[in-house]
Amino acid sequence: MQKKSDPDYYDRLINENEAASYLCYSVRALQNWRVRGGGPMFIKVSGRSVRYTRRDLQDWIDQRRVANTSAAPH
Repeated sequence: MQKKSDPDYYDRLINENEAASYLCYSVRALQNWRVRGGGPMFIKVSGRSVRYTRRDLQDWIDQRRVANTSAAPH
């Protein structure tokens, strides 16, 4: 198990199960975003294998911060 204190924690590749857990979303949601767009950046390792970095996931989260309900995400 990797810890936040590891220097590679945010840049190491993780699979879609770990990414879904990090985001508190389902794997199916990640799969839909990959097809339709709008989700976090991902790395296509092979035809059927994708990986994420926690840094890309965190960037995606940060881009969606809003101050109120009428504000649009960045």
